[in-house]
Amino acid sequence: MRMLGIETSCDETAAAVVDGPRQVRASVVLSQIAEHASHGGVVPEVAARLHAERLPTLVEQALREAGTDWPDLDSIAVTAGPGLATSLLVGTAAAITLALRLGRPLWAVHHLDAHLQSILLDPAFPMSLEGSRGLALLVSGGHTCLVLVDGKVRRLVGATFDDAAGEALDKGARLLGLGYPGGPAIERAAKGGQADAVEFPRGELSDRDAAELRGLSPALCFSFSGLKTALLYYLRRCDRAPANDVAASYQEAVVDALAIRLRRGVEAFSPDWLGCAGGVARNDRLRTRLAEVARELGRPLYLAPAEYCTDNAAMVAAAAAAGRAEHVEPPEALCIRPTWPLPVT
Repeated sequence: MRMLGIETSCDETAAAVVDGPRQVRASVVLSQIAEHASHGGVVPEVAARLHAERLPTLVEQALREAGTDWPDLDSIAVTAGPGLATSLLVGTAAAITLALRLGRPLWAVHHLDAHLQSILLDPAFPMSLEGSRGLALLVSGGHTCLVLVDGKVRRLVGATFDDAAGEALDKGARLLGLGYPGGPAIERAAKGGQADAVEFPRGELSDRDAAELRGLSPALCFSFSGLKTALLYYLRRCDRAPANDVAASYQEAVVDALAIRLRRGVEAFSPDWLGCAGGVARNDRLRTRLAEVARELGRPLYLAPAEYCTDNAAMVAAAAAAGRAEHVEPPEALCIRPTWPLPVT
């Protein structure tokens, strides 16, 4: 099945062509970081306008790089949510138009399902495990959660109480004067720093918070708002550690919070394998720490390849090719779902 994928859920405009759930022929991504950097974050109206301007060219580029033409496409897949409403509207409008014009099936893809599929784009992921039970950590600017992958069933078992990990890194970088996006900026600033120089919280939740967690276990959920506040108060004091020590300690607090919940998830669900995807999954310290946890627990760890960590259309098309999408018929019936939730265990 040759499928065209389209992704415009936030601030990356992307198109891709795949021949199956693990065979990417072409993947093209155009970032908007430069346009949003002066604002310190994504401006929805600007993101939507740039998607509209750039998407047609990117789709044509993906087809050229894949060595294919419009009649060769079997299906169209597009991210329908969650994400910024104005951005989602651009991608879904394009996908509907193409599906109608070409007379091809249209598939609506959940953005987090697509990120889960990006783990299977790791060439090391064995086909023998595709129907087994795994525990995946999804970490990005908009999402931080633990997902149990049981065959074709995805169940949310842990989520953030407030900020996502990537958002916490962006806010921390802003406080430290490091620029946007925050994750890469803090990672660069942390080089050579002492990760234990400053004590920052790991965002533990209690049973008092359970009512707001939709039945999820507080022990498996995340909270990063207190970390940002702790950094703010620390920077207001005069007795400051060197900048690289502060950045390293802040980054370590985020990484440690993620690793702690993954370890608890293994104890709770006994998965066969562990995975990690999302924009923050490109962080070298996180990848190293998760590898240490996996070795200690005797589980194989599969990480989304770096080029498929940030938002991209290859994971969208691959998820649809793997049967992780909703068939929309007629195509014009497709609706965006900005707050589309994953099922909760």
